[in-house]
Amino acid sequence: MIYNLDKINEMAEGDEDFITSVISVFLEEVPEDLESLENAIDSKDYENIYKLAHKIKPNVDILGMEQARAKAFEIEALGKTTGSMDEIEEKFPLLKKDVLQVVSELKNDFNL
Repeated sequence: MIYNLDKINEMAEGDEDFITSVISVFLEEVPEDLESLENAIDSKDYENIYKLAHKIKPNVDILGMEQARAKAFEIEALGKTTGSMDEIEEKFPLLKKDVLQVVSELKNDFNL
């Protein structure tokens, strides 16, 4: 398991509906954002690379996905500074793999 619910549990203070809501939003938004990010990378659209990585970052952070958060942060910084597209293309598959794995795990773990 590459996610943990410590941050969500702390925020939820026992509210199971809140936890389910946060996870549902993650499952709904992050795969779409990831696909948009992949398209932005394919188009070498630095502005959208920056914006989408910035949007993904807090979503993976709240699930304790440290490696994914770090990759999103690196991609965000490279997008903002129009850094090396090769570096972005190298980092993205790691972010994508982690996010897709967590999406699958969450759907199983929460029967969503």
